[in-house]
Amino acid sequence: MDLKSMGYVRVSSTDLDQWRTFAGKVLGLAETRGPTEGNLYYRIDQVSARLVVVPGEVDQLTCVGWEVADHKALQEVREHLQKAGVDFEEGTRDEIDERRVQELVRFSDPFDNVFEVFHGISYESRPVVPPYGAQFVTGDQGMGHVVLPVSDDVEALRFYADVLGFRLRDSMSMPGEFVGKEPGSKIWLRFLGVNPRHHSLAFLPMPNPSKCVHIMLEVTDLDDVGRALERVRKHGAKLSATLGRHMNDEMVSFYVRSPAGFDVEFGTDGLRVDDGSWVARESTAVSYWGHDFSGGS
Repeated sequence: MDLKSMGYVRVSSTDLDQWRTFAGKVLGLAETRGPTEGNLYYRIDQVSARLVVVPGEVDQLTCVGWEVADHKALQEVREHLQKAGVDFEEGTRDEIDERRVQELVRFSDPFDNVFEVFHGISYESRPVVPPYGAQFVTGDQGMGHVVLPVSDDVEALRFYADVLGFRLRDSMSMPGEFVGKEPGSKIWLRFLGVNPRHHSLAFLPMPNPSKCVHIMLEVTDLDDVGRALERVRKHGAKLSATLGRHMNDEMVSFYVRSPAGFDVEFGTDGLRVDDGSWVARESTAVSYWGHDFSGGS
């Protein structure tokens, strides 16, 4: 499989008005029109929608979309999943039209996280105009990254690396008792990539009812991170982690709680990786400085 990037995320919400405030006024994403009345569609670049919020009975991440190059690449995905014993289903015509892609297949990982793999997503002739003027880092790095909850870090690494083709970029060990395992044991937070972004996917062996730990959006300028942090305070959003610089991907960022219950990391200056020379290592700290996950309280 040759996944190119994280293409989109879809979220179920019991309160669309909360998301309209959060996505538009806090994060500064550009709300746009979409095929289905009642859904919220947000742009950060030329792609017609990177974030879609749909009305639902629960607040959670419903799926992550991963882009491949073309029909041939998607057919190779089908054949690869079949050989690996992973059940998948074809997207319906209504789903394809609503996502504005040419084809998609859907499957779940061993932990009930839903992935869609697609090609041929639409993009717009009109430039995106975010409400606060920020420019988001996308292109060959895709939308950003996602951190998913799993129940078994060994099986997760096997599935994401051996079956889906993600490449290990970094690891971080944590005490097993942090997630209820025996004292003295270790659990692993792994970071994996498919393109020059340091990681497009990471996983944490800890259950989460929102089916997501966090998603990350990157902007080009530190000032836009600072302005977004001010909007967090202005609109009363919950700050999950203060401003800091991560050790592994060098991102300067903060974390804010979304209406779905998972966090959104909003940052800049993330590390780009050259797979030809990159060596995966174990980082010994979350950050060089900052990132107080008590929210600074």
